[in-house]
Amino acid sequence: GELFTEQQKRCFEGYYFENLSLSEIADIEDKSRNAIHKQVKNVTEKLEHYEKVLGLCELNNKLNEIISKMDNSEIKSELEKLIK
Repeated sequence: GELFTEQQKRCFEGYYFENLSLSEIADIEDKSRNAIHKQVKNVTEKLEHYEKVLGLCELNNKLNEIISKMDNSEIKSELEKLIK
Protein backbone atom coordinates (compact mmCIF):
# COMPACT_ATOMS: atom_id res chain seq x y z
CA GLY A 1 0.00 0.00 0.00
CA GLU A 2 2.18 2.83 1.27
CA LEU A 3 5.41 1.36 -0.09
CA PHE A 4 4.81 2.83 -3.53
CA THR A 5 3.66 6.10 -5.05
CA GLU A 6 0.16 6.39 -6.47
CA GLN A 7 1.54 6.34 -10.01
CA GLN A 8 3.61 3.22 -9.30
CA LYS A 9 0.52 1.49 -7.91
CA ARG A 10 -1.61 2.50 -10.90
CA CYS A 11 1.00 1.27 -13.38
CA PHE A 12 1.55 -2.03 -11.59
CA GLU A 13 -2.17 -2.69 -11.10
CA GLY A 14 -2.95 -1.73 -14.67
CA TYR A 15 -0.33 -4.09 -16.02
CA TYR A 16 -0.87 -7.09 -13.74
CA PHE A 17 -4.48 -6.83 -12.56
CA GLU A 18 -6.23 -5.07 -15.44
CA ASN A 19 -4.14 -6.73 -18.16
CA LEU A 20 -3.32 -3.43 -19.87
CA SER A 21 -0.34 -3.18 -22.16
CA LEU A 22 2.55 -0.86 -21.35
CA SER A 23 1.46 1.34 -24.27
CA GLU A 24 -2.10 1.58 -22.94
CA ILE A 25 -0.85 2.55 -19.50
CA ALA A 26 1.55 5.07 -21.06
CA ASP A 27 -1.37 6.71 -22.87
CA ILE A 28 -3.44 6.85 -19.67
CA GLU A 29 -0.56 8.24 -17.59
CA ASP A 30 0.69 10.53 -20.38
CA LYS A 31 4.19 9.06 -20.05
CA SER A 32 6.47 7.17 -22.39
CA ARG A 33 6.15 3.41 -22.74
CA ASN A 34 9.73 3.11 -21.48
CA ALA A 35 8.94 5.13 -18.35
CA ILE A 36 5.99 2.84 -17.58
CA HIS A 37 8.15 -0.24 -18.19
CA LYS A 38 10.68 1.09 -15.66
CA GLN A 39 7.90 1.79 -13.12
CA VAL A 40 6.43 -1.70 -13.42
CA LYS A 41 9.86 -3.32 -13.29
CA ASN A 42 10.86 -1.27 -10.24
CA VAL A 43 7.71 -2.19 -8.31
CA THR A 44 8.07 -5.86 -9.26
CA GLU A 45 11.69 -5.94 -8.10
CA LYS A 46 10.80 -4.25 -4.80
CA LEU A 47 7.94 -6.68 -4.18
CA GLU A 48 10.22 -9.63 -4.89
CA HIS A 49 12.80 -8.21 -2.47
CA TYR A 50 10.20 -7.70 0.27
CA GLU A 51 8.93 -11.24 -0.22
CA LYS A 52 12.44 -12.63 -0.06
CA VAL A 53 13.14 -10.78 3.18
CA LEU A 54 9.75 -11.29 4.84
CA GLY A 55 8.66 -14.63 3.40
CA LEU A 56 4.97 -13.78 3.72
CA CYS A 57 3.77 -15.91 0.80
CA GLU A 58 5.65 -18.94 2.08
CA LEU A 59 4.24 -18.44 5.58
CA ASN A 60 0.71 -18.06 4.19
CA ASN A 61 1.09 -21.27 2.17
CA LYS A 62 2.29 -23.17 5.24
CA LEU A 63 -0.61 -21.86 7.33
CA ASN A 64 -3.11 -22.89 4.63
CA GLU A 65 -1.58 -26.36 4.55
CA ILE A 66 -1.88 -26.72 8.33
CA ILE A 67 -5.46 -25.45 8.33
CA SER A 68 -6.47 -27.84 5.55
CA LYS A 69 -5.40 -30.77 7.76
CA MET A 70 -7.47 -29.65 10.75
CA ASP A 71 -10.50 -31.62 11.89
CA ASN A 72 -12.26 -28.99 14.02
CA SER A 73 -14.38 -27.06 11.51
CA GLU A 74 -15.13 -24.17 13.89
CA ILE A 75 -11.46 -23.44 14.59
CA LYS A 76 -10.61 -24.08 10.95
CA SER A 77 -13.18 -21.50 9.84
CA GLU A 78 -11.91 -18.89 12.30
CA LEU A 79 -8.29 -19.38 11.22
CA GLU A 80 -9.24 -19.13 7.55
CA LYS A 81 -10.90 -15.77 8.27
CA LEU A 82 -7.73 -14.50 9.92
CA ILE A 83 -5.38 -15.25 7.07
CA LYS A 84 -7.57 -14.00 4.21
